[in-house]
Amino acid sequence: MSDHSSTYEPTNGFTRWLDERLPIMRLMHGQFIDFPTPRNLNYLWTFGAILTFCLAIQLITGIVLAMHFIPHGDFAFASVEHIMRDVNWGDLIRYTHFVGASMFFLAAYIHMFRGLYFGSYKSPREIIWILGVLIILCMIITAFMGYSLVWGQMSFWAVTVITNLFTAIPIVGESITQWIWGGYSVGDPTLNRLFSLHYLFPFIIVALVALHIWALHVVGSNNPTGVEPKTENDSVSFYPYYVIKDSFATMVFALLFAWFVFYAPNYLGHSDNFIEANPLQTPPHIVPEWYFLPFYAILRAIPDKLLGVVTMMAAICVLFIIPWLDTSKIRSTRYRPLLKPFFWLFVITCLVLGYCGAKSPDYRFVEMADTQKYTSKAAAVSAKEEILSKNKHADLEIIESINSKEITYDLKNTKFKLTNQVLSLLLTFYYFAFFFAIMPIVGLIETPHKLPGSIAESVLGKSSADKAQ
Repeated sequence: MSDHSSTYEPTNGFTRWLDERLPIMRLMHGQFIDFPTPRNLNYLWTFGAILTFCLAIQLITGIVLAMHFIPHGDFAFASVEHIMRDVNWGDLIRYTHFVGASMFFLAAYIHMFRGLYFGSYKSPREIIWILGVLIILCMIITAFMGYSLVWGQMSFWAVTVITNLFTAIPIVGESITQWIWGGYSVGDPTLNRLFSLHYLFPFIIVALVALHIWALHVVGSNNPTGVEPKTENDSVSFYPYYVIKDSFATMVFALLFAWFVFYAPNYLGHSDNFIEANPLQTPPHIVPEWYFLPFYAILRAIPDKLLGVVTMMAAICVLFIIPWLDTSKIRSTRYRPLLKPFFWLFVITCLVLGYCGAKSPDYRFVEMADTQKYTSKAAAVSAKEEILSKNKHADLEIIESINSKEITYDLKNTKFKLTNQVLSLLLTFYYFAFFFAIMPIVGLIETPHKLPGSIAESVLGKSSADKAQ
């Protein structure tokens, strides 16, 4: 699809002069106006344009915020308050940047799951997929560093917890952690470094996005059927068809974006971040932003620190090798009846992992227990000691309650419990099983549905497609 020629014709003397020396207008016309695009793309393919919109918003608002932010432990929190209260339109700019991070990740995750479902990682689009995963990885790093700059309680302790994970690396872990901190604890040098890198990484993302689009325009877009265009009837020019479709979808997404900015700007944040960072007071429950929660749940699911870090990183890095794990020759899951239920179970797994990440590790989702009532606490304690003498691992709890204006004591003997950590561990197992076991095995044994003969046939029907050809 990259061999098409542009129909661009200069319209005046200046454009003819420019086209002979720097044919940038011809290049843009060929890549974004004449570019042949599969005619059956649905609205899930508009998230590429939506992501470009989000990236532009983050760049513009981020540059303005950097003009007023002070990367110093004593002034960072106050400078954010200064932006909110004293800078003209500062509250709007800051809330747009803050909400924009969540909208950026929401669109990126939908874009990624769409690629997984329709097999956009398969040959010849492996480079496109790998560049996309690199963009997601850079977004995660950038968002984490940006979240730390607020220098509120949750930001400070999130930095402390995450940077401490590097100490799990054998031999060099301590040195790496101290280099990141710029000392022996999180402080002013840490904030300065995070601010510098947070400003740098968006431009790395822009470069990766440019490569991502370039790679896409070399091999062309995938489509819901996974069938490559064969004739001119299978595709349409990018303009006006998909320009209008992308513009409409972006405007609808912008309405959701605006609703959060104007009506619920802090809904996706944490209340503890309105408290200035205090190194002497640890929050009762440290949680990252919502878009990190699935990976945070995987990290906490593993009791060993080093193994937990390795597992969390593997959950991201496994995405790089998906093109070589899927053994099926069929791209779209729409035509793969055996893989489809496993895929939707994988989506549910990721969502539930996110829910687990927001809960404390010992939170009990399911609990079954026997309860015995005693009229005095001494009797309840005695019964508890008797049970523990027979079973040292029994999970017992004495609950004081008021019943009919009399104090009673319930001895709660837990028989079964499904804690957050256990559920997270089971979900983590399925997360990796989907990539390393289900995709390779199912691709070899399943019988796919019959594919349409062409893209035009999937849209117009067989008879209409034959007439068009």
